[in-house]
Amino acid sequence: MPKVIAAMLLALPVAAGAAEYLEKTPFQLSRAFSPGVVTEGGKIVWVAGQTATRDNAGNDIANNFEAQAKQVFSQIDQVLKRAGGSLANVVSMTVFIKESRYGDRFVEMRKDMFQNGNYPGSALITVTNFARPGIEIEIQAIGVIGDRCSAESPCSAEGLAKKR
Repeated sequence: MPKVIAAMLLALPVAAGAAEYLEKTPFQLSRAFSPGVVTEGGKIVWVAGQTATRDNAGNDIANNFEAQAKQVFSQIDQVLKRAGGSLANVVSMTVFIKESRYGDRFVEMRKDMFQNGNYPGSALITVTNFARPGIEIEIQAIGVIGDRCSAESPCSAEGLAKKR
């Protein structure tokens, strides 16, 4: 199983296509989220909430937080690839977890998924339960593909002021 996870992580992109990620405070960096992501003109993909009780190989991952989080990130990546992008194009995510004790672990996993530091804007919410037994996490995401904004070509007032 570790080889499969390592291969999946290596297959995930490390650079976003185009979006401008606003400067993060030390706290925001430690929690792996951006205060805002600026886009203008790209294709928006609204990814439905993703859950998993089986991984890509068909293994049972019910009640396994880490395996489900990795699988859900993989599913989001797959949806965005169908639209011409990848996980790197995620600009916003809403994350629901069943147990608050998994919050810090999720943040560490998100850092692994967005290694370039271009973290999505995000909310992390604890819920009492999900629609099906065994689910520990659900992530709903928004991706923007082919946007014209970036760190090199900023669209925000903050980014334009830094360029001057």
